[in-house]
Amino acid sequence: MSQSPELPPESMAPVPVPVLKLRHGEDRRLRAGHLWVFSNEVDVEATPLTAFESGAQVQVHSARDQFLGYAYVNPHALICARLLSRSPSSPLDDSLLEHRLKQAQQLRQNLDAEPFHRLVYGESDGLPGLVLDRYGDVLVGQIATAGMDVLRPRLEAAIAAVLRPQTLIWRNNSSARDLEQLPKDVRVALGALPEELSVRECGLQYRVPFASAQKTGWFYDQSANRAQWMRFIRPGMRVLDACSYAGAWAISALAAGAREAVCIDSSETALQCAQRNAVLNGRTLGVHHGDVFDALDELQRRGERFDAVVLDPPAFIKRRKDLPRGQAAYRKLNQLAMRLLDRDALLVSCSCSYHLPPEELLRLIQAAARTAGRFAQVLAVGGQSPDHPLHPAIPETRYLKAFFCRVTRE
Repeated sequence: MSQSPELPPESMAPVPVPVLKLRHGEDRRLRAGHLWVFSNEVDVEATPLTAFESGAQVQVHSARDQFLGYAYVNPHALICARLLSRSPSSPLDDSLLEHRLKQAQQLRQNLDAEPFHRLVYGESDGLPGLVLDRYGDVLVGQIATAGMDVLRPRLEAAIAAVLRPQTLIWRNNSSARDLEQLPKDVRVALGALPEELSVRECGLQYRVPFASAQKTGWFYDQSANRAQWMRFIRPGMRVLDACSYAGAWAISALAAGAREAVCIDSSETALQCAQRNAVLNGRTLGVHHGDVFDALDELQRRGERFDAVVLDPPAFIKRRKDLPRGQAAYRKLNQLAMRLLDRDALLVSCSCSYHLPPEELLRLIQAAARTAGRFAQVLAVGGQSPDHPLHPAIPETRYLKAFFCRVTRE
């Protein structure tokens, strides 16, 4: 007489993943490859958002109950869900996290063997809400969403298993966490808090004090643009690095043959860091502490002239409603910079504002040139470095613009 198979204890039974159902026609963008679900796209009569805990995993279904993917949810945010997997057999678990990290690591190793890069870039690496930057054996991360915040312990285990860093620090103090109703903090998950972060870029060495570092510590998104910049530098040039932070643009210009470089920044601490980095690379540079608009205006009144100016400001347009004011700021900044340029000079104009399209930045550069009585020619166009890959279906992953312009007198 055969025995009935023993049933697993109730505690071992798989927990069913609840369904988040979309309204009719709201699945088109997801099917095209996007990963976000907005709160007004949800059929709240069938699946009320208030029924979900912040950060919970859900199955996203179409209005016809077709499976679209696994996601995590935040009922308090405008972007109320973000897809992590489109396979019905691959819910979000430890193996999926490790797989995503391995894929991200392989891309960066293919791009550059040196361990100094953005290792995970959110949606573009299939890990929405997560940024990881590598500084040798030190990883600095930011979590921007409630779903990824809930996953943090499992994520830390996956990072330790796949990437094996000596140190892992969460610098969770970005304004993006406000949108998800998350607290801000800085915590050490592994190792000890370093006094400074070390970076190698374009054959140069940099060190940034961790306590005063911006974002995760370094702007790896500009690495490719700085490499391009070095190719335009001619021996003997006098260079101005506006919004310099740790001095990477200025120091790379000096390494490429510039005879003099001056940094402008509103942070005295950043300028001191830039000067130390110059010494670290066997160079010296001048500094000008103050608001960038005031500083450029003062340099113009003093009759200063430069052979190359780089403008790498913070985002002037963080929300769509800031567009008019931000456009005016970019135009004014470029106009002030052009008045400092010698007769035949180089201007590198950057913007990290997603809401400012590349063609609009170019229009503002041209408007500034006309006002300043200059003629601008675009020599090259740059974007974010390859370690910040674009997701073809998510325009929001493309934010950085850089135009390399020759500027002459009319």
